[in-house]
Amino acid sequence: MKIATLYQLYTYHLMVDTDTRKIRKNTLFFALKGEHFNGNQFAEKALELGASYAIVDEEKYTTHTNIILVDNVLQTLQALANYHRKQLNIPMIGLTGSNGKTTTKELIQLVLSKKYNTIATQGNLNNHIGVPLTLLSMKPEHEVAVVEMGANHQKEIEFLCGICEPDFGYITNFGKAHLEGFGGVEGVIKGKSELYTFLQQHSKIAFINPDDPIQVEKTKHIQSVSFNTEYIRFLGVNPFVEVSYKNMRIQSNLIGAYNFTNIAGAITIGTYFKVPQEAIKEAIENYVSTNNRSQIIETKKNTIILDAYNANPSSMRAALESFAALKSDPKVIILGDMFELGNDAAFEHQEIVNLAHAYNFKHQYFVGENFYQTKTTENRFKNYEDFEAFIKQHPIDNATILVKGSRGMHLERVLALID
Repeated sequence: MKIATLYQLYTYHLMVDTDTRKIRKNTLFFALKGEHFNGNQFAEKALELGASYAIVDEEKYTTHTNIILVDNVLQTLQALANYHRKQLNIPMIGLTGSNGKTTTKELIQLVLSKKYNTIATQGNLNNHIGVPLTLLSMKPEHEVAVVEMGANHQKEIEFLCGICEPDFGYITNFGKAHLEGFGGVEGVIKGKSELYTFLQQHSKIAFINPDDPIQVEKTKHIQSVSFNTEYIRFLGVNPFVEVSYKNMRIQSNLIGAYNFTNIAGAITIGTYFKVPQEAIKEAIENYVSTNNRSQIIETKKNTIILDAYNANPSSMRAALESFAALKSDPKVIILGDMFELGNDAAFEHQEIVNLAHAYNFKHQYFVGENFYQTKTTENRFKNYEDFEAFIKQHPIDNATILVKGSRGMHLERVLALID
């Protein structure tokens, strides 16, 4: 079936689903495949649950007139998303970076929503499946879109740009994330900068942080809009980031000095789109981080800074630096392994241990096989279970605690351990 024909079905229903456990009435079901599942097998079930059509790529599953056979379901989903994007006459902001993507995306959406009907990537649907689903969730009434694009290999951002065709782009930063897939820091810079390449080739606009020399260098030949450092100033953090925007104080609910650039990016983009100054302030001050991202949780005896959504050497270093600057004692850190570092894993984990020692926190706990192999006189645990057993015997009381690790470590489990 031609994409234009399939698009006619989509425009009638305006809904796409890929999981029969979350199927909606009158949706188009795309039978995606994975390592351990084959969505084709659920095509009939999707129709039974209320889907209007099911799209499959194995002929033996075309057992109903409303089951449509295509060559490749995923490629069809991506092509349909791009076709839909071409019909949308709205500004599309593409967002990527090593750290802070989701927080920045949510800030931008809140700021722009003060003036426009804004839609943005839900959760972390930022890959080769998530980006198409984000695009296909956009409706005619939407006036501006923010699309988060994630990647752990080169050419992925290029591919996602080809689907969403952003009019604007912002790279939060270039850090030590997904080093294994990108092939080192230079590979990270090259891979993330594929967004800049797209913007240059299509005469689009980049938003940049003028204090980031890589961003400045990479956008020399691109039309760009820089943070106005004369109007946007960092005032301090204890524990929440406070900024000044045109001499107006904004008190955020975000911890860590590293969040200043996330806020500055949202202010810059909001200003470009002519969102009123007071509305920008209100949006930023009302934003509260969730989903294990820099959350402050007060327990009976302790204050926990939970930042267990993800971790890499850059974000870990920034978190430790910010935590050390807090005017709160005693301080305790619980750090979990950082993943996808390849041959750099041993070196990067030791560097974090060394940095943590330099700050001389009262207690330091390192959890995971990589941290277990580091040289340290502090407490090391090969796995979470060993750490859990230790803490049950040695509870933490009356402290401010930083909890940070890669998503796969699931360090949010410490909440059940600490009163």
